[in-house]
Amino acid sequence: MLNRTCSACMLFLVLLPLLADAERPLRPVNTYSIVARDAETGELGVAVQSHWFSVGSGVLWAEPGIGAVATQSFTDPSYGPLGLQLMRAGKSAAEALVALLAADEHANVRQVGMVDNNGVVANHTGENSIDEYCDMAGATYTVQANLMWKPTVCEVMAAAYEASDGDLAERLMVALEAAQGEGGDIRGKQSAALLVVSGEAGEPPWGGRLFDLRVDDAAEPLVELRRLLTLNRAYNLMNEGDGHMTEGDFEKASRVYGAAEALAPDNHEMVFWHAATLAGAGRVDEALPLFEKAFLMWPRWRELVPRLPKSGLLPDDPEIIAKILATD
Repeated sequence: MLNRTCSACMLFLVLLPLLADAERPLRPVNTYSIVARDAETGELGVAVQSHWFSVGSGVLWAEPGIGAVATQSFTDPSYGPLGLQLMRAGKSAAEALVALLAADEHANVRQVGMVDNNGVVANHTGENSIDEYCDMAGATYTVQANLMWKPTVCEVMAAAYEASDGDLAERLMVALEAAQGEGGDIRGKQSAALLVVSGEAGEPPWGGRLFDLRVDDAAEPLVELRRLLTLNRAYNLMNEGDGHMTEGDFEKASRVYGAAEALAPDNHEMVFWHAATLAGAGRVDEALPLFEKAFLMWPRWRELVPRLPKSGLLPDDPEIIAKILATD
């Protein structure tokens, strides 16, 4: 029986033609990025900003419990899926990157950052990348940049990431914001993306993605990415609340929905479901001002109310339903 190392080597031989035949973009489409693993949670993440349309579609790659990859400069997107396959087969991030570079006849124009689930990081900046370029590796993270206005972007990103006290998504976001504060891409700004996955291997295809955000074209892509990150947190809380609702725990659901509403006070759906869970927990009078707010923001919620008792989402009590609908 082949051992794990030999299996990984055979996998690389299979992947080699795929890398050799990968499409080679004609110009540099990506600029600065960060790849990291959170040592406490095991989460893996990657984030990027560029003056190029939809930068997240080709740069960012991550798999729960396996690793994360940023592939940029004269981008070869195959570094993402192939790098993850090699890490899944037992290669470290450093071993995977060495193997991919060895098979790439255009390694001199590539810029890549990788991290695996053990926190091993690796990066590469080809000597023909466009100035200003840089890369810098720290404990469980790496930053890389090209086409920068200033040569100090990597230093600033690394310092910002290390100084941040938030979760992995927040620390990645702070690093991007610091890079832009240092001047960022010499061409300007257009798109940004952020991807964070769990540290648990074996997640189903639909699971393990904690944040998966893209701003494809915007005058202020990081401002929009920051807004989406906050909204994503609110919807993560909504999903948690839905789980409590499924289990019949209206008290927990109400608390979580309330926290979501606090993050996104102008989101009428969060206001409505917070109200509905309060009413479902018997706290109707407390729910009425929230129902009123939701109805003012989106009048069709009023039409939905009579449909919810059938699904167990509101009490099957005509007096309570009438009281809710009587709010102005």
